[in-house]
Amino acid sequence: MKVRESGMPKEEIWDGFFSPDNILKIMSVSNRIKDVAEFGCGYGTFTIPTAKIITGKVYAIDIEPEMIEATKRKAREDGLSNVETILRDFVSDGSGLEDESVDYVMLFNILHAEEPHKLISEVYRILRPNGKLGIIHWNYDSATPRGPPMEIRPKPEQIIDWATNADFDNPVKYDLKPYHYGIVLTKSREVNHGKR
Repeated sequence: MKVRESGMPKEEIWDGFFSPDNILKIMSVSNRIKDVAEFGCGYGTFTIPTAKIITGKVYAIDIEPEMIEATKRKAREDGLSNVETILRDFVSDGSGLEDESVDYVMLFNILHAEEPHKLISEVYRILRPNGKLGIIHWNYDSATPRGPPMEIRPKPEQIIDWATNADFDNPVKYDLKPYHYGIVLTKSREVNHGKR
């Protein structure tokens, strides 16, 4: 299942919206992290700089073959051997990764998908204890130059609610000027199944 319309522009326009190295630093991606999964790697905008920071592997997952190819090509060009691309419908079929196999998951500009709760539950499954969920999304503002339609664009409060109901805690919100916000949450050590 493809993610609902996101307004994904051409790569040169897309890259102009972000300073990936700066955003990753803000979003707590550091060399203390071993393995990362990215749901919807796109052009590899965040995959490649993440692979240069962490000590383990980046699992870059996307449903679009051309996005997988773009990310593979960039990893080759940069001599990176720690990027594993996975062509997969992660919305319908999950990530395919093992339980508690990564330390950080990136859901960047993806939570306008049909079933955001399902994605967040899948993230919880694959994160190791105390692992981090990093979320970036377009501001809830119709003046942004791109992004999904307002009727499917999530507000930060909605995302925090979805994540805390899936047993994530300690949400920290960031203003990622000019067009995005970020949220980092932690996989709770104690599962409160009553919240689900």
